[in-house]
Amino acid sequence: MGQKIKTIIAIALPLQIILVKWVGSYPEFIEKYYSNALYPGISWFLRTLFGWVPFSIGDLFYLALFILAGRYIYIYRKSIKKKPLLFLKDIVVVLSITYFAFHLLWGMNYYRQPITWKLGIEKEYSNDELVTFTQYLAERSNHYQAKITRDSIDPVKIPYSKKEIFKKTKDGYALLKESYPSFEYKKPSLKSSLFSLPLTYMGYGGYLNPFSNEAQVNGITPLYRLPTVSGHEVGHQLGYSAEDATNFIGFLVTVRNEDVYFKYTAYSHALAYCLSDLSRKDDIKFQEIVEQLNPGVKKNFKEVSEFWKQYENPLEPVFKSIFNTFLKANNQQEGIKSYNSVVGLLINYHDKYTF
Repeated sequence: MGQKIKTIIAIALPLQIILVKWVGSYPEFIEKYYSNALYPGISWFLRTLFGWVPFSIGDLFYLALFILAGRYIYIYRKSIKKKPLLFLKDIVVVLSITYFAFHLLWGMNYYRQPITWKLGIEKEYSNDELVTFTQYLAERSNHYQAKITRDSIDPVKIPYSKKEIFKKTKDGYALLKESYPSFEYKKPSLKSSLFSLPLTYMGYGGYLNPFSNEAQVNGITPLYRLPTVSGHEVGHQLGYSAEDATNFIGFLVTVRNEDVYFKYTAYSHALAYCLSDLSRKDDIKFQEIVEQLNPGVKKNFKEVSEFWKQYENPLEPVFKSIFNTFLKANNQQEGIKSYNSVVGLLINYHDKYTF
């Protein structure tokens, strides 16, 4: 690639950023012409292209880029020292191309209408509503835990493999589309990430590869959490970028599933979010509801907590901070806290539709 072309591509980066922010200020336009017109075709094509492959093509793509970047720096290290500005230009060129591909293939969904607009609900809720809803989730979690284990003591053990969980997630979306046709999941591409161990050390349950449109699930996450995590990542594939939206979609598709294990994981996962919120707002009510939980439910919570504890490391906050900055730069003002905003969606949706 000639220096003139590189210069043009590099100059295009700030222009792209300005254009994206400007177009993104019109969510109605993004919703109509990108999220519901251009993006569905792009995602269908990418999932058709890569979805049939049993392993993650996107992960291999990232690995190849990492190796090639390291090889480039090593081979041209002397010229980089002599001409650092040209090397800096090369970096900007890569960033410019990546920025363009990211927003074309998936990223403009960050600027679409919020899911509250689509469902006709709000996100605000009172403390009393939080307490009532958390009590409801605790009752539902106790009910399904006892139904599955036939006692209140034992934790629920998911009897499925990851492959079976992925299939049941797809089946759940087939049921969900009967109520919400826009959630139809065509050409599935749901896989266990090749980088599951690094993802765990970083504190992530999965991610969507925007360049291959593969939903990547952390394959070493406890099976108890995989149904809602899988539903969450597929929600990203369907064009919902906001983390609270995909947390909600992950809950909805899992709780609507006919499988009793999926219903339990949905209710108990939602309960964990609500208990976390309640612990900050009303510790007395928090303690009261925790005491009402079956020992088996508590053991499932402990299982997940101990899993993440064993992978805690000094770099995890750094990764979370980077992701927090990334989210804020992409129209999610709450950053990583947006995951917990699912509580408002759950409460208001339940008030309107019940589940």
